This record gives sequence, structure tokens and C-alpha cells, in this order.
Amino acid sequence: MDDDLHFQDQNKLPELKLDAKQAQGFLSFFKTLPQDLRAVRFFDRRDYFTAHGENAAFVAKVYYHTTTALRQLGSGSDALSSVTVSKSMFETIARDLLLERTDHTVELYEGSGSNWRLVKSGSPGNLGSFEDILFANNEMQDSPATVALLPNFRENGCTVGLGYVDLTKRVVGLAEFLDDSHFTNVESALVGLGCRECLLPVDAAKSTEGRGLLDALSRCGVMVTERKKSEFKARDLVPDLGRLVKGTIEPVRDLVSGLEIAPAALGALLSYAELLSDESNYGNFTIKPYNLGSYMKLDSAAMRALNVMESKNDANKNFSLFGLMNRTCTAGMGKRLLHMWLKQPLLDVSEINARLDLVQAFVEDIQLRQELRQHLKRISDIERLSRNLQKKRAGLQQVVKLYQSSIRLPYIKSALGRYDGQFSAILKERFSEPLGIWSDDDHLNKFVSLVETSVDLDQLENGEYMISSGYDSRLLELKDEQESLEGQIDSLHKQTADDLDLSADKVLKLEKGTQFGHVFRITKKEEPRIRKKLTTQFIVLETRKDGVKFTNSKLKKLGDQYQRILDEYKNCQKELVQRVVHTAATFSEVFESLAALLAELDVLLAFSDLATSCPTPYTRPDITPSDVGDIILEGSRHPCVEAQDWVNFIPNDCKLVRGQSWFQIITGPNMGGKSTFIRQVGVNILMAQVGSFVPCDKASISVRDCIFARVGAGDCQLRGVSTFMQEMLETASILKGATDKSMIIIDELGRGTSTYDGFGWSCSLILCI
Repeated sequence: MDDDLHFQDQNKLPELKLDAKQAQGFLSFFKTLPQDLRAVRFFDRRDYFTAHGENAAFVAKVYYHTTTALRQLGSGSDALSSVTVSKSMFETIARDLLLERTDHTVELYEGSGSNWRLVKSGSPGNLGSFEDILFANNEMQDSPATVALLPNFRENGCTVGLGYVDLTKRVVGLAEFLDDSHFTNVESALVGLGCRECLLPVDAAKSTEGRGLLDALSRCGVMVTERKKSEFKARDLVPDLGRLVKGTIEPVRDLVSGLEIAPAALGALLSYAELLSDESNYGNFTIKPYNLGSYMKLDSAAMRALNVMESKNDANKNFSLFGLMNRTCTAGMGKRLLHMWLKQPLLDVSEINARLDLVQAFVEDIQLRQELRQHLKRISDIERLSRNLQKKRAGLQQVVKLYQSSIRLPYIKSALGRYDGQFSAILKERFSEPLGIWSDDDHLNKFVSLVETSVDLDQLENGEYMISSGYDSRLLELKDEQESLEGQIDSLHKQTADDLDLSADKVLKLEKGTQFGHVFRITKKEEPRIRKKLTTQFIVLETRKDGVKFTNSKLKKLGDQYQRILDEYKNCQKELVQRVVHTAATFSEVFESLAALLAELDVLLAFSDLATSCPTPYTRPDITPSDVGDIILEGSRHPCVEAQDWVNFIPNDCKLVRGQSWFQIITGPNMGGKSTFIRQVGVNILMAQVGSFVPCDKASISVRDCIFARVGAGDCQLRGVSTFMQEMLETASILKGATDKSMIIIDELGRGTSTYDGFGWSCSLILCI
């Protein structure tokens, strides 16, 4: 396509408006910036943004699809390629770089001339400062984590120290484990944590042994950030964590002292994320050991093979398990928890059954389910609102949103209290009792009273968030003065209309503007009637097409007084808003606990909604420990395939009986349904261990500690690896990482690349070893 045709909006690009002095000042500043090949730097010029140098070429080619968008700043050898970006385009580019790609960071500068400063920086694993831009009009669906890895290569394998930070949930964690040359444990940890960015020591990233680690990171779509080995130190970690983590320091010291190299990895991460430079982080983090044995292991190949997460290329949401299961109603919280649960299926039979009990309760009681969903729809993203309060990034609007969510709690508690079925005990323990504690007079009732006393709730209908004038004596006094002056100005308006023999409002208008304050205005048509009085008794300010604006000494005096009182009122409002927001921030811990509870309730309701809304309802699976029982799926279906409009799915049975049919070979012609069948077995097991009902007539599942999948492969010619070799390497990795409690799905292993007359036979495997 021709560049000029492809770039139809070129003339709509903001104009690069810099005079010679400004341009020279900026060029001198730009030369001082350190070189960073990954950073895409934007400069805020108030009405628009700019990017320069290689960044300008990148933006023009990738987002404008043409180099005709480029402009030159300066002249001669000092000329700098530049591109202008509108506000909406900047937001689009930032979302793509930070949420979709994993190869760039974003920096935003503010200033003018030669004085610019970095105000925001973000990476795929650290979205914090860009959250207001990235999620202004949409929900935050995922909670990305940043991980630091410190590998210690030895003859018999590799010990890996892992530290991670989840800034959304305010969690730091550590783990230490042995791994093989394919780094299967690292991969499952990265998948489970939802890692988008990983810190590695430079020497590990460049070593021969580290190639396998980089391959694992690449498979997971993780951005690698290399740091100096000297940054991986644990010397001051305990006191640093003591400042960040809630509670006493003893549990922190015990956890850190029990690990050898993981503390150094976490130390590098704290420094990189600059957590200690922000005092709002102090005392607001929790620390958790990440235990690989707590959740089912899923590597990136299994996530892709089972279509667990959404892809940009999905024609509709039902193509992925997340898209199909996401029927959550809270703003963002439920989606993020569902994301996490699908990456961390459970291994504990009692905990799986506890979730299934709750889902069954909601499946059986349709009235309870519908009532709870109606209330949850009115719940805001409490998790993000609470964090913004703590970081002092929130205003009165965010406080009101928390208030509007808080007043829904009694209704939710009341709906739960009316349930008297067989699962009433667990429903009471998990939800009703905690809700009762958090919404009592010592917790959220106190917050509700604060908002009702301090905020003018009547103004919310007008979209205004203001402190109630009765909340503060000084504010009330200023409000009374303001109303008194408004009355005097109205009286003067009527008196002036009588003196000029004009109709008030209809002919003689009273207006307030930023340039002249309060003024009178008449049309040019009426002006000749009162011209004599205008010139002798009034001061004419402006004559335009829309009329003549004029004033007198009385109106000017009253207008100046009104403006002074209004400015005082606004300043007083501002101070009181800060006080109310500061007080609201003291409830953050309660809101965090509440967010976790409501998100869990939301996801379990989503599971029950899915189970009952499908053409063929889902069934509750029987769960047995991994060392007993079989995997029996009667009338099983693939949930994503049967959800497509054009599909009439034929159910299949799968019986993996311990000691008898623990290994199965599925054969048949192309497009015969082999791949769908073996994948649906894996998907059913994953759904069951997440705590969901499954698309079967009857299901009995022995818990699996891992699902390994090898479905499809491509050439890695840059590394000198053929398709067949890639298959063999992946299969070797599976056999090394699998235990006697794992499930392995292998599709078309070693199949030839040619067929005869377009028809080929192949085989797929399902193994429980």
C-alpha cells in the first residue's frame, strides 16, 4: 500500500511547535540522555507528545506504518528525527508496549527548553506509574509480577534462587529449588506467578549454562532485564523488608535465614523496583514463600496447548478457557483472581472440595446466585482504589466509590444469610462471618459514617465531588458569605434592570467569565436605547457580535468579593479533601481483606453461572488424592469447542485406570478429533483442580501435580534445531520433569512432514505415569 494512502491521518498529526531557542535547548538536553536500546522515551508538550531519534523511527514504522510522519528538529548535523503523538495515540502506544509486547520499557518526561525530568517509567512487570493511563477506560485484568532469578550452576544441576514482587497485590516472595537443564521448575514458577519481566545477573545471562534459562524465559514471553552481579546481595534485606512488611520482623528473619541464594535475588528486585524510596509502601506489603509444591505445575507449552489464556488472535472470547470462564461482575478484582487461579490449580483435595462445595451451593440456589451477582455488579475495583489511597494518588471521587461499594455489604451479607442448604456452614465461615466483622462499627461502618458526614452526597447526581459545607465551621461560614454575595449581586441585577428600563434575564443578562468576572450584557440591538446611560453611569468592557459587556463600581466590588470568597472556599475544600482522603487511607487494610473476599465470591459465582448456562450443564467432579483413584471422564466435552455457535459436540469417554490403561495411544485420520480429545482431558482436569464443575456427564479425577503438553512444534533454525529435534528436546524435558503423579499429553510425536495424497495417519498419547 502506498505510504501516503496508508497514512491518511498525517495532516491530523499535532504540529511540532518549537522556536529556534526551544529546539536548541531540547537538542542539548537530548544529547545528555544515557543510551538505552529498550527504552521508548516520550516528551510531554502539554497538548501533545513527541518521540525523537531511534524512538521516533520506531513509532513511525510500527504505529504509523510510514516514515512520512517523521519531522526534523534542528538542522545540519545536529538535526534530530522527531515524531508527534496525540494524547490518545500515546495511550494506545503505551498499552501496546507495556501490556502486549515484552521487549520495551516506557519513559515519560516533562519540562521545557533544556530542563526536562523523568516523571514516569514503566516496564511490562512494573506498570505502577502508568496505571492511570493504561486502565483509565478499561479494567485491569491481570496482576503482573516482576521476578529476579539467581542461578547457581553445579555439576548435578542448578539451584535457583527466586524473588518476586506483585505491586498490585503488594506481595513480595521467595523460593529456592533445584532445577534441570531445561529449567522446567523455573518455567512453571513464571507461569504460576504471571511473570512479565525477569532480572538476571549479567554473567548468568551470557554464560553457556544460562542459554537454557534464557530459552525458558523466552517461551514464557518474559522480558529479560540484566543487572550487575553486585546488585544481587542480601546484606540489608531483613531490615529493608522490616520496613515494607506488615507485622513483626521475626517471621521475615526466619524465612530469609532458611534460604541460601533467594534472598540475594529479592534484594536485587527491591533495589530495581525502588520500593523503599516510596514511604507509602512502608508496612503495607506481605511476604510469602512461594512453594512449587502447593500448585499444579503448568509450563508455557501446556498453557498454549490447553488454550488457558486469551490471545489477541482469538475470534471470540470462548476460544480460551479464561474467556469462557470469565463471567465475573466486580470491576477487575474477579478477573485478576480468575487469571491467578487458572495459572495455579490446587493440589490439596480438601481445598478443591471446599471450592466445589461453594460452587454447588450457588448452582443449586438460583435466587441466591442472581441476587449476589446483582450486588457485585455495583462493586468497584476496591483493590486498586485502596492502593491509590495509600499512595496518595486518590481524591474524593475514589473515596466515594469505596463508600458506594461499602454500603452494598449489608445486602450481600443478608443474601448469604438467607441460604439454609447443606453448605450453609462453609458459606458462613468463608463469607458471612468475615463480612460481619469488617462491616461492624469498628471497621467499615466508621468509614461509611465518615463519608456521609463529610461528603455532599446530593451533588453526586451533578457529577460533583465536594465536601459538605456543614462538615467544617470555616467552610460553612464561607458558604454563607458566598450565598449572601450571590443574593446582593442578584438584587443589583434587578435594580440595574429597573434603572435602565430593561427586562432582567431576558434583555439585561448577568454573566460570569474568567476575563472580567461578573458583568452585565445586552445585545447590540438594544444598545442604542441606553447608550447615553451606558457612557455616563457604566464602564463598557467589550463590544462584540454577541453584544456589549459592561459593569459599574458596585458590581465590580461585589464581584471581586465573590471571587475572593470563592477562592478561599476552594482552598478550604482542598484542605478538607486531603484530610478526608488521609483518614480514609487508614481503612486500607480492611479494604484489602474485603477485596480478596469479594473477588473469591465473584469467581465462584462465575463458575456456577458457567456450569448452569451451557446447553448441557456441567457436573461436579469427584476428587481423590494423587496416590489413589483413577481418571474417569464419562461423556466429556471440550468446553471451548462446544461453546462455538457452529459446533454440535459429540461427547467422549476417557478411562485412565491405574495399572490398566494409565497409558493410551489415540489413532485416527487427520481432522478426526484426536487433538481435541486429548486436550479436553487436560482441560477437564485443570478445571476440576481450579475448583470448577466440568463438562462431563460424570467425572472422577485423581489429582495431578503437573500437566505436560507437547502439541505442535516449529523449526528453531537460528539455533540450529530442526522440528524433529525440537520435539525430541521437549519430550526429553517432559520425561525429566514428570513424576508418577503427572499427566502428559503428546500430540503427533515424530510425525513426518509429508503425507500421501493429502491423507495421513498419526497418533496422540495420553499418559499418567
